[in-house]
Amino acid sequence: MEQQGQPARALTTRDRVVTVLVVDDHDPFREAMRDMVAGTDGFALVGEASSGEEAARAAGMLAPELVLMDVTMPGMGGIAAARAILNMHPETMVVLISVDDPSLHPGTDSLGEAVACVRKQDLKPSRLRELWQARHN
Repeated sequence: MEQQGQPARALTTRDRVVTVLVVDDHDPFREAMRDMVAGTDGFALVGEASSGEEAARAAGMLAPELVLMDVTMPGMGGIAAARAILNMHPETMVVLISVDDPSLHPGTDSLGEAVACVRKQDLKPSRLRELWQARHN
């Protein structure tokens, strides 16, 4: 698990920064999410993890407002990690991502409204802002 520096940009509509934790067991996908967050005004990376277990520990320490997490990882997968994170921080929003439709994975429907599902190829800055605003408006 890595911690990042302080948030650099403010969300234009609310003059605040949304803190983000990215989680994926594959370095290239984690790097792509890290770059996307860095390129999205109003969102700032506060940490990253390469497993569900690391994600739960990081969320416990960092209390991110948003977690972008791969649904399929060895050990504790994204669904179990999302459940653990939401038990600690019910106000956190979790976006489960996968190359296929993450909502088709068993157990996603039991996580409630705090969880959104997006295909990796559909996750871009505009979609990230749209997901956040849909939950917080």
